[in-house]
Amino acid sequence: MAFRPLPARAPAVLLREARPLKAIFNHAQRLAHLQRLLESQLQPAARPHCHVASWREGTLLLVVTDGHWATRLRYQQKRLQRQLVAFKEFSNLTRLQLKVQPATIHRAAVGQSRGISSNAAETISETAEGISDPKLRAALERLAAHALPKAPGKS
Repeated sequence: MAFRPLPARAPAVLLREARPLKAIFNHAQRLAHLQRLLESQLQPAARPHCHVASWREGTLLLVVTDGHWATRLRYQQKRLQRQLVAFKEFSNLTRLQLKVQPATIHRAAVGQSRGISSNAAETISETAEGISDPKLRAALERLAAHALPKAPGKS
């Protein structure tokens, strides 16, 4: 018996009919709206560093990119809370909670390797020649192979 995939449906239809997707979509829209309200009260420099994580039972949880911004927001916490309570969405706001969560590092930046100078590679190769342990010698030779190419005109 062959597998026949269900016919594709438009995203608007899925959001109207599929309850779990509809709930997730509505929650995402609500958080986006709360984020816009929060950003309207933040200093322009702080906006990219502060994000609404959740809003429940009078507590607004904000995720901040680093400790520096968390400290700055803690100093302004009472003022910010007073300004947010003015919005009907935050009318029952009783507590602002800040959590530090550093921005994720892109894998491409982490995976960059750096070569070693030609002089260092030469020294490592010479050292490898005097090593009797074959595994250590092979490791040193591999390391020496990471030498940066010499720039033209330099010796």
